[in-house]
Amino acid sequence: MNGRFDFWMAVMVVFFVSACSHEGYEDLEAWIRESGAGLKGKVDPLPEIKPLTHFSYQAFEIPDPFSNRKNKLGKPGRNELEPDLKRPKEALEGFPLENLVMVGSLRRGNNVFALIKAPDNSVHRVTTGNYLGQNFGLITVVSEAEVKLKEITRDSGDEWVERPGVLMLQTQEQKQ
Repeated sequence: MNGRFDFWMAVMVVFFVSACSHEGYEDLEAWIRESGAGLKGKVDPLPEIKPLTHFSYQAFEIPDPFSNRKNKLGKPGRNELEPDLKRPKEALEGFPLENLVMVGSLRRGNNVFALIKAPDNSVHRVTTGNYLGQNFGLITVVSEAEVKLKEITRDSGDEWVERPGVLMLQTQEQKQ
């Protein structure tokens, strides 16, 4: 039985090898030769390399952002923006500014008052010169639509800096 298997295996190998002959592919080989006959490649020239211009980095006169700049000039004393820490606090200074909401305004003569709602649901009447928020926010302008204020906070160098703040009138659509 082993001899018959070898015989048939040899017949199969001869059949497969004869099937892989190069006969009958002349048209395919001609098409390959013709398809690439007129092609010529063109490569764009390399762009001109411009020489680098040298730059000397001289930041020695710029202050180091990581150093403590407090009293660098040797002047002891207070910063002119430092708030009066001994001043009695007003009612709305106990809440962060982002938790306060302007809900309306009142006009009495030439004076405009803003109605500010605190997180404890109490409503306070404020005008120019009052304080609100935890960052010493002094109200500078009160209009029927907004309250503008100046907040005083400490920066990374432990210096007092001033930044503007605004409370806008909250409408019914914004509440929902």
